[in-house]
Amino acid sequence: MAEHILITGAGGFIGQALATSLLEDKNVRSLILTDVLPPKIPTKSAPVDISTFAADLTDPETCSRLITPEVTTIYLLHGIMSGQAEADLELGLRVNIDSMRFITDAIRKQQDQRSKPIRVVFPSSLAVFGPAKENEVVTENTMPLPQSSYGAEKSITEILLNDFSRRGILDARIVRLPTIIVRPGKPTGAASSFFSGIIREPLNGENSTLPVSRDLKAWVCSSRTVIRNLVKAKDIPETKFQGAGRIVNLPGKTVSIEEMLNGLRVVGGDEAVDLVQERHDEKVASIVGSWPANFDTERARELGFNEDVGLEQAFRDYVEDYMPKANGGR
Repeated sequence: MAEHILITGAGGFIGQALATSLLEDKNVRSLILTDVLPPKIPTKSAPVDISTFAADLTDPETCSRLITPEVTTIYLLHGIMSGQAEADLELGLRVNIDSMRFITDAIRKQQDQRSKPIRVVFPSSLAVFGPAKENEVVTENTMPLPQSSYGAEKSITEILLNDFSRRGILDARIVRLPTIIVRPGKPTGAASSFFSGIIREPLNGENSTLPVSRDLKAWVCSSRTVIRNLVKAKDIPETKFQGAGRIVNLPGKTVSIEEMLNGLRVVGGDEAVDLVQERHDEKVASIVGSWPANFDTERARELGFNEDVGLEQAFRDYVEDYMPKANGGR
């Protein structure tokens, strides 16, 4: 079936990597990329019509114009990250909740113009959960108890998409992402930004700040695996989700900060680890410390999602993908 895909928040690294990956899908006929500024068009050539737009998704009319009956799949990648959503409640509510409401409402109003429900892939977060007990393993049936506005906003959107799927208005795939390592680019407003920073900056010869204890454990996943699983999410038959809800905890690895630094030492040497400066930040520590680190991903495996690679491989993949000078100019 010919696919016409809209990606919101497409200017970020996930959006750009996802768009590039989707160009390899022979069923994809067109991509619409939106963000607050017009996203870059992927350089990889493919017989796909690509358009980019600046869009304010907190405006209902903009959402109605973007989501036409021709669009078959939407990836909802836009959002205000955890640290910024905690610091600015009003902004977080507008972007993380109001825009989702306007998008789903635009879909609802077009329902009669579609032969089948539009597929909506929503990357949610482990921030929807509260602190887990020691060695507790989280499943899709674990009750959300977010300890941040960001987590609460993600949980609200999960409930909305589940209900609209139950009604047949749309066909949602809600994938809870682990913390992604290593994100390219500059630090973001996410409380988890340092997880990438303590690897990315030292590999680039720059200092980085570690705001939490080395014994903190986290549920993480390499960027390549996350992108592969986002592509996979749109292709799973709707029947696979019937009776069990739309939420899936995606595969990842449980690692400590100490283990991450050991992996950095293998890939970048002692000199890279020496660039990590420990400086405790209670706000950051309280947010990321409330996220569980152990997940049962049996359902993800049953649905065919990809398992993640090890830490050292994730770091080497980052170097290969985003540090071309370190790879002989590749």
